[in-house]
Amino acid sequence: MMQSQAVTLDAPPSAAQQADTDVVIETRNLSKVYRDFWGRQKVRALKALDLEVRRGEIFGLLGPNGSGKTTTIKLLLGLLFPTSGQALVFGKEASDVTKNERIGYLPEESYLYRFLNAEETLDFYGRLFDMPADLRRKRTADLIHLVKLDWAKRRQLKEYSKGMTRRIGLAQALINDPDLIVLDEPTTGLDPIGCREMKDLILELRDRGKTVLMCSHLLADVQDVCDRIAILHQGELKELGRVDSLLKIRDVTEIRASGLSDAAKEEIKSVIARYSGQLVSMDNPTSTLEELFLSIVQDSEARPGRRARVEP
Repeated sequence: MMQSQAVTLDAPPSAAQQADTDVVIETRNLSKVYRDFWGRQKVRALKALDLEVRRGEIFGLLGPNGSGKTTTIKLLLGLLFPTSGQALVFGKEASDVTKNERIGYLPEESYLYRFLNAEETLDFYGRLFDMPADLRRKRTADLIHLVKLDWAKRRQLKEYSKGMTRRIGLAQALINDPDLIVLDEPTTGLDPIGCREMKDLILELRDRGKTVLMCSHLLADVQDVCDRIAILHQGELKELGRVDSLLKIRDVTEIRASGLSDAAKEEIKSVIARYSGQLVSMDNPTSTLEELFLSIVQDSEARPGRRARVEP
């Protein structure tokens, strides 16, 4: 006689559970202190960092040299252990190596084997992920085409320029089709056309549902592609929010109109209507990310204890 088996159906996820799945990176009071040989505090690299990176966004991590950016990235990748606090990636502790299967990482300096060509390089990294041969071949061909190196795919990397090396480094970071891509100075060594193509590629990765965490000293690049940014200084979070919101100058109103005479330009809304002009936009003008960044660093040096003003 057959015995019946009970079947348990999972309840649909609550709104809170769904929100949790949208958080790819989370740090809670994350701190890192570097100590000398005798165990004495040498450098406090990171101080009580709290931030979230959500699924499908491009998040920029900014700060001057020594602000804690690299330490933060190494903590998230599990290359360092926190002194206190917690770093979570995909809901797992950053020290859990199983999460790395879903991460692609492009360091500031790509450490690649100079005597391999592009195809051999990507095939090698595909083997590290235990990818079957047919999938490795397909991913290799697709990624070489994506970074526009078809014409140099059989040249040894020692013959590559720095910009070409940067491109194959990005392809290497994407070989496992990661959900989270960490980019450290992704446009280093690229000419203006290469920079534009790299930024377009980062935007395309977001459109494909990928989450991108990027660190860059080129503020214009960050302003062009990032949805939200965090600015660090001396190990502390000083600013966090959406780029468009942070750059908006709220106490100034800017009006743009077309089809108006010189007389109409001297007036505001009523005159635009009176002269049959078309109101193109009326909003707050924006600053630049460079101006915001410099003002935050200067204010931080003047008032070291000020913490971040968090935007939605």
